[in-house]
Amino acid sequence: MPDAHSRISEIVQASPVVLFMKGTPLFPQCGFSSRAVAILDHLGVAYETVDVLQDMEIRQSIKSYSDWPTIPQLYVNGEFVGGSDIMMEMFEAGELQQVLADAGVASPQ
Repeated sequence: MPDAHSRISEIVQASPVVLFMKGTPLFPQCGFSSRAVAILDHLGVAYETVDVLQDMEIRQSIKSYSDWPTIPQLYVNGEFVGGSDIMMEMFEAGELQQVLADAGVASPQ
């Protein structure tokens, strides 16, 4: 069985947009995850999610994988973008839309 970092790497490479979150898009388990889902849904972006509450190894390892201490965490084309607060700041500045457009998963707004 591959180690957690290898598993995370496979997950983030398998889809253009991946959100590691607490809960699911239909039932987020924290306000920050809910906000991250709302942003992506508002932008109409297709994305995959990983519920870190279902896998404690992923929940702990994602923090060291990205060198970011909190969840949710957004990855676009395998690159770490940020957590909920960073997503909100980037969204408000139009930067997140551009990152997603550059990744070929959304049109710039």
